[in-house]
Amino acid sequence: MNLNPEDLQQAEEMEKLKKIVLRKILTKDALERLGRLRLVKAQLSEQLELYLLQLYQSGQIKTMIDDSQLKKILESISNKKKFKIIR
Repeated sequence: MNLNPEDLQQAEEMEKLKKIVLRKILTKDALERLGRLRLVKAQLSEQLELYLLQLYQSGQIKTMIDDSQLKKILESISNKKKFKIIR
């Protein structure tokens, strides 16, 4: 897959905006947890970031999200993915 320079530049701009918004809505501890999660489970981290951005865009975030709130959100996202196979 070859991306042209404009696509790369647009992707970089989106990433910068995402980081700015996340810094705005997350406390320092929550940002650190998100960074650690990104190293271990990149896909889950991406889902969490998108979920947080959606909450921000819809105006549902009224105060900064601290570490314990982030853990609860992460838990709810993780629980949605679990399923049981019954044979």
